[in-house]
Amino acid sequence: MRLTKPLAALAASLALTAPASAEYRDTTVPMRTQDIDLQSYLGKWYEVARYPNSFERGCQAPTATYSLNEDGSIKVLNACASGKSRTAEAVKVGPGKLEVDFVSWLPGIAKGDYWVLYVDPGYTLAVVGEPTGRYGWVLSRSPQIRQSQLVQAQTVLTQNGYDLSGLMLIAQ
Repeated sequence: MRLTKPLAALAASLALTAPASAEYRDTTVPMRTQDIDLQSYLGKWYEVARYPNSFERGCQAPTATYSLNEDGSIKVLNACASGKSRTAEAVKVGPGKLEVDFVSWLPGIAKGDYWVLYVDPGYTLAVVGEPTGRYGWVLSRSPQIRQSQLVQAQTVLTQNGYDLSGLMLIAQ
């Protein structure tokens, strides 16, 4: 496939400016996902912990709001208290597995795996990871979580090969 000059320039620019992400998990440890009831998962989540990544640099008090599109795909609105926000589209590709596309107008350029490793029965706490171990999040329906919830999330991350030393707590 040949790219037009503007697309080739964009692809080269993205390749040159994309910082390398650290890997925070031992990829020899199999990841175990938990299937989700999509209707229960929809709505607003507060990011209470994450592994450092370039696309959330400077983002304060991040949230993610999931809603269902008419075609059955999922709209994800990631927002920061500073007003910075980004919309993505996602599709469920397996039990507890979503594929998220952050540049839907240029398919395949910025897709990522979003695997739900844990969600509690009341859908108030979720732990999300990504197979390469470059990303991971702890999400809550409320801005703060109890210490017991943090311990539960850390246990899930450890069981899935994540190194907790890189996990950052996020102020809401």
